[in-house]
Amino acid sequence: MTSGAVLGVIGGSGLYDIDGLENTRWVTVETPFGSPSDQLLTGELAGQKLVFLPRHGRGHRIPPSELNFRANIHALKQLGVTEILSVSAVGSLKEHLPPGTFVVIDQFIDRTFARDKTFFGTGLVAHVGLGHPVCGRLGDLIEEALVELRIPHQRRGTYMVMEGPQFSTVAESNLYRGWGCDVIGMTNMPEAKLAREAEMCYATVAMVTDYDCWHQDHDHVTVDAVIKVVVANAGKARSLVATLAPKIAVRDGLCAEGCHTALDNAIMTAPAHRDPAMLEKLGLIVKRTLG
Repeated sequence: MTSGAVLGVIGGSGLYDIDGLENTRWVTVETPFGSPSDQLLTGELAGQKLVFLPRHGRGHRIPPSELNFRANIHALKQLGVTEILSVSAVGSLKEHLPPGTFVVIDQFIDRTFARDKTFFGTGLVAHVGLGHPVCGRLGDLIEEALVELRIPHQRRGTYMVMEGPQFSTVAESNLYRGWGCDVIGMTNMPEAKLAREAEMCYATVAMVTDYDCWHQDHDHVTVDAVIKVVVANAGKARSLVATLAPKIAVRDGLCAEGCHTALDNAIMTAPAHRDPAMLEKLGLIVKRTLG
């Protein structure tokens, strides 16, 4: 039934654990790019192998710009993860996306500037395609689960990724609305880019906590009200993971959308000019293509 699929879940604000996991173990993983945000929780959910990583660390210790995105993705790869569900708290840029709505993202605008965005570099250069930055097959499965759970959602949307940690000005918020963005957050880039380089399926569920500052009601929202929505969203996210897990197991073979073969024809550096140190550092990433 299964092709060896392993579901990785990256939990954002409010989601720090997964209910119902069996045979659990917190695992310490070190990578060629340093330490990930925390230990990773391994286990099985409805018979499906699952690895959970709290993006900001348990207790929300690490701000967005200080996240070691490369270590996080590499650690998941080391533990055999093949598909990633990224769960992220966001602000809404659209009136019709109120707090409590989930958006299955299909596009990003990356406005971050202080983060390492690639595994590759001098001595081993690669350019992966990112026209469609998330896995549509995985997105379809997520939508199917959301429908079953009757969670209010939108199937497609553009996630504006800002650097942070400060929130937007009103002028910025209105600019992003003018660009056609649906939600705004601080964490899914370069996560999606690195997942593509690591040849892993990646999909984002953006959980709306409040309206961004463009909205007339924004300044009247209390911290308590936002926290209440965050807690409710986290509960829905746990239900989503439980419903999604058995759907992952039925994938037969490699992803038809090319996520698992993203490095085919992407590595540009000629064999004679490839840096041995880079080849060693990226061994796990390039193993399928370079052997």
